[in-house]
Amino acid sequence: MFKKISAQYVLGFDGKQHTLIEGGEVVFEGDSIVFVGQNYDGPVDEERDYGQSLIMPGLIDLDALADIDHLILDSWPSPDVAAGHLWSEDYFANRRRDVFTRAERAKVREFALAQLALHGITTYMPIASEIHSSWAESLDELVDMTETSRRIGLRGYLGPAYRSGIHVTTAAGAREVHFDEAEGLAGLRDAESFLDYAASLADPLVTGVLLPCRIETLSEDLMRETARIARERDALVRLHCLQSPLEDELLHRAAGRGVLDLLESTGLFGTRLLIPHGVVINGQDPAAPAPGGPLDLLARHGVSIVHCPLTSFRYQKQLVSFDRFRAAGVNLCLGTDSFPPDLVRGMDVGMHLARLVEQRPDAGTLADYFDAATLGGAQALGRADLGRLAPGMQADITVVSLGHFGDGVIEDPLRTLVLNGTARQVTDTFVAGRAVVVDRALPGLDLDALRADGQQLFDQMRAAYSERDSQLREPDELFPPTYPRAEITTPAAVG
Repeated sequence: MFKKISAQYVLGFDGKQHTLIEGGEVVFEGDSIVFVGQNYDGPVDEERDYGQSLIMPGLIDLDALADIDHLILDSWPSPDVAAGHLWSEDYFANRRRDVFTRAERAKVREFALAQLALHGITTYMPIASEIHSSWAESLDELVDMTETSRRIGLRGYLGPAYRSGIHVTTAAGAREVHFDEAEGLAGLRDAESFLDYAASLADPLVTGVLLPCRIETLSEDLMRETARIARERDALVRLHCLQSPLEDELLHRAAGRGVLDLLESTGLFGTRLLIPHGVVINGQDPAAPAPGGPLDLLARHGVSIVHCPLTSFRYQKQLVSFDRFRAAGVNLCLGTDSFPPDLVRGMDVGMHLARLVEQRPDAGTLADYFDAATLGGAQALGRADLGRLAPGMQADITVVSLGHFGDGVIEDPLRTLVLNGTARQVTDTFVAGRAVVVDRALPGLDLDALRADGQQLFDQMRAAYSERDSQLREPDELFPPTYPRAEITTPAAVG
């Protein structure tokens, strides 16, 4: 069946770069695009004109929140409560548990994946907090998440996160990583089993990948085994690192080496490696591109940096800088990492952070950021058929409305979207030619009910912080409101 969609603006691809087509049309049959341009005169079985909208490639989010929002809790703590957001030593040793049942965890995933879809994400690689699990993610919960992802229709690069250590607040108030190597090896076995499970599905929308947690929570043996399995199975690896001076301090304390040395010695540099976030390298701001420098090293090893501008900004960090990484030849792609999973807002924040860092108004261009959200993500995944609208490409498409009065005027549709709007202007998406978001809704999902479930699960997650806190403080002490909550009293009767 041939489907034709059209709009006032289409962002096509000419073989080298995205190009803007006014009054454009996209035609696809099955999962593949057959035409992008104007005045299509071939067969059409179904068509729709989206009017004052922008049809663009589906967005690729390679650090996509697959959880209930936690940044709203932990991105602004004062020093007196920050340590209470981690596990206490006693909780680690004696009381750790799963805050959610398997069914509740599946509902958390459904809530998160629905958010991704509604924000125009068509391809994603998940990230979730492990703090409310008894250790990390299990095989069963990723199998459940996979089924949810397939039902919604997203393209997922999936695997259970695993680790051999966790950040703990000691009785003295210090921050350390405590290890349980048996848990790490069990997690790696689950991750390898998931690779088999994903392959057995023979579903082009499901690809198994290896998703170890933060580098300072992995033993060297776990890193080496991850690298070995990745090479043997040609599996992608995503490893959170290069993200804080504390990370480097902990690694030097445990292994006597920094991140780059460990990536080299454990063989992870020999894998298809994605790294969120790249905001520090060996505890320092990245140096300007130079032969033999750290950025050159990342480029030579084919590392993709998953830049998460909005989340980095909210945690008082920034990439130094987007332009320097690009100039060094490092592939840059984008992630959201937290709520909202809005790559439009992420591009806007990233562009302005780049300008602040470089002190130039032309730094961090919109074209470069949009390329990262599409072409860069496709390159990181090894998928030349994603991230662009052209004949022969996968029909992964996002449609964004520009027709609301609040959008302002249109000078350039992409600039208007990024500077004036958000990804909540997405009205429709297609993944492999299948309609996923239709008229701002997800067919088959009751979003009002799902939002109510999400609130209940969030409240449950928030309450559980108290039992992990070394001082067992109540949630309102750990997460005080912006203003004190008023105590309403009934006025006395008059007369």
